[in-house]
Parts: sequence; C-alpha cells; structure tokens
Amino acid sequence: MNYALGMGAPLWIHAFGPFLLILLVWGIFWKGLGLWHAGQRGHGWWFVVMLVINTAGILEIIYLFAILKIHPSKLFSKHTHTV
Repeated sequence: MNYALGMGAPLWIHAFGPFLLILLVWGIFWKGLGLWHAGQRGHGWWFVVMLVINTAGILEIIYLFAILKIHPSKLFSKHTHTV
C-alpha cells in the first residue's frame, strides 16, 4: 500500500480528499432539500427513492426543478406547497 509521508493515509486521500468533502456536502444539501419538499407534499415514493439512491444531488435537483418546477427563490420557503 502506498502511504503518504508516513501519515497512514493512502495518497489518493490527500489528492481527492477536498473534492470528496465538497461532493459530500453538496449531496447532503440537495438530499435534505429534496427529502424535505417530498415529505411536505406527501410524495412517499419520491421520498423513499431519494433516501435510498445516492446520486450526489442529481436526482434531487431533477425532482425539485423538473418535477415540482420550484423557482430557486422558493427553495427555502415553507409555503411552496400547491395543490
């Protein structure tokens, strides 16, 4: 195993660590928004699919902007539910 500077971490961790951290935060952010909106609207299937499948936020972005057609300014509003 190729370890960097005797620190005990593989070299790829040092090379890709910051990118992976940014990707993790990005995915959690969009997953949270997607799950919250699906839960507010009673979209159980969407909630389960987004909870189980990890797409780094891509599925959640599609759900929010293509399926629900939410305007970006309304993403954090509690009153985005329309019947």
